[in-house]
Amino acid sequence: MNVVDAVHKRMSVRQFTSQPIDTSVIRKLLADASRSPSGGNVQPWRIYVVNGGGLTRMREFLATQPPLDEPEYNIYPEGLTEPYKTNRFTIGEQMYATLGIAREDKAGRRQQFAHNNDFFGAPAAVFCYVDRQMDLPQWSDLGMFLQTFMLLAVENGLGTCAQEYWSVRHKSVTEFVGAPSNEMLFCGIALGYADDAAPINTLKSERMPVDQFATFIE
Repeated sequence: MNVVDAVHKRMSVRQFTSQPIDTSVIRKLLADASRSPSGGNVQPWRIYVVNGGGLTRMREFLATQPPLDEPEYNIYPEGLTEPYKTNRFTIGEQMYATLGIAREDKAGRRQQFAHNNDFFGAPAAVFCYVDRQMDLPQWSDLGMFLQTFMLLAVENGLGTCAQEYWSVRHKSVTEFVGAPSNEMLFCGIALGYADDAAPINTLKSERMPVDQFATFIE
């Protein structure tokens, strides 16, 4: 698989099969992803992998914990403007449409949102932390690491879903994985084999045309 194929195949998988992943596979993905660009070679990412029986125990643990924490960062900016606001609204409507959940079906939408807690049925989860001393450039490095990891997962026949959702359950996650207080949870990644029969996995998000976001000066 070449890079462009992996880029186009990567998607947010929101229903996984129960097929397990050997931890050695995840270890190799992380080692390869660590070749991502990093200013000054700082390598700010700190990763916690929860796999197999560990994820079973984590699901049980989470069920005993408070449902929400105050997030340590804004997942989306307050007062989001156009075209970003419409982009976000559109993907949400398209996602629920694949499931036949109407906009007025608030209970159905809450139930689907709650699947975040189950990692969408994935057999493994990867939690990405960053040291609190880091600033915006290192957060950029973190994003490049995550994208590289997800593309490598595609190359290996795996699916991913980056979940910033876990920022609102950071206390429970941190307690379970044992991360030190100087590390801040950015996101989790559900990792596994996509359930190709699941309607929600038919969704392919739209992207703005290049001329809408890029300026060419020649």
